[in-house]
Amino acid sequence: MSLVLDRPAEHPVTSKHHGRGFWAVALTFLVAMAYSTVPAPLFPLYVAREGFSTFAITVVFAAFAVGVVISIVLAGHLSDHAGRKTILIPALGLEIVSALLFLTGTSLPVLVVARTINGLGVGMIAATATAYLHDLHTRHRPGAGPRRFEVVSTAANIGGLGVGALVSGALAQYAPSPLSTPYVVLAVLLVVSVAAVALTPETVDRRRVPYRPQRISADHGDRRGYLAAGAGAFASFAVFGVFTSVAPGFVAGELHHPSRLLAGLVVFLVFGGAAVAQTVTGGLSAGVRRALGLGGQAVGVVLVVASMYAVSFPVFLVGGALAGIGAGVQFKASIGAVAATAASARRGEALATLFFVAYLGLSVPSLSIGLASRYLAPVSVMTWFAGVLLVLLAGVAALSRRRS
Repeated sequence: MSLVLDRPAEHPVTSKHHGRGFWAVALTFLVAMAYSTVPAPLFPLYVAREGFSTFAITVVFAAFAVGVVISIVLAGHLSDHAGRKTILIPALGLEIVSALLFLTGTSLPVLVVARTINGLGVGMIAATATAYLHDLHTRHRPGAGPRRFEVVSTAANIGGLGVGALVSGALAQYAPSPLSTPYVVLAVLLVVSVAAVALTPETVDRRRVPYRPQRISADHGDRRGYLAAGAGAFASFAVFGVFTSVAPGFVAGELHHPSRLLAGLVVFLVFGGAAVAQTVTGGLSAGVRRALGLGGQAVGVVLVVASMYAVSFPVFLVGGALAGIGAGVQFKASIGAVAATAASARRGEALATLFFVAYLGLSVPSLSIGLASRYLAPVSVMTWFAGVLLVLLAGVAALSRRRS
């Protein structure tokens, strides 16, 4: 999944146009990622209306991860030769189709299809928008360092996930039609985003090349280092997945806080903490980032479980924020490790495989928790999840230490 391409644009335009385009694409990226977490604070409402089980909700959530993985493998790399706008605009169209589907009904098949389409769009958007932002940044500020690009792309990507849940929770709490209004608002913003991208200068010379799916492989020389990075990515996204799928239900049920705004706030703190942590730890060494990530996740998930035993929402919030900070830092450490050790000719392939593993972490633990919740109390299920996650984090620490 190659994200950087330095060929000149088809129709050179002024640096000023690239500067405006940079912010247009950044806001588009934020809106698209925000839309992907709109359903998170609404899941308890779907449960109340349709009588869904926790497992059914995690199936809906996992459908998103499946869509993302399929999209990454089949189309995430195509903008390198087809053009950024050629991929980004249809991907935004898929998001709009997904929002319209959510507005048509609340049955389980409708939700699964809508989330799958949502994932297909996000898989293309994440890779393409990141590459587009890099292109526009280098053309607007030739010779400048990558700091602005890194901060803005992280804020739009991870931060957008938190903003979407918070906005959705607020609209569901205070606006009419809580299962419709959030989708209408985001659908309108997505339509505006399509227009903004259409007016942004292209940065890639389109060319025809034989199509092939993105190759997935873990054979990249440093097997131990790659295994540590992959396990770290899996653990990070496991935390993200739990907080966007089953955590809102835990807040409403186990902690007795049915407010949709509070459910959105939980998700916002997790992803907001991850985005801020990724930004402020950029100057730290890989080893320090890994240690901070492991520690943050471990302490955070223990606090989350403790909060459920003590029925303490404030402790749950603190634990979620710490877990999000740790997950964000650790995922950044995993990406940095793979990017630094993989051969340049296979770096895109190595990163694509890392994202593949990460999105398995987004879906498999959440599905497992949903299934286990049919037979065990939620507190017991989260205790088992925390235990497995701590073992996985210990494995990442051991692999990282031996590699060093």
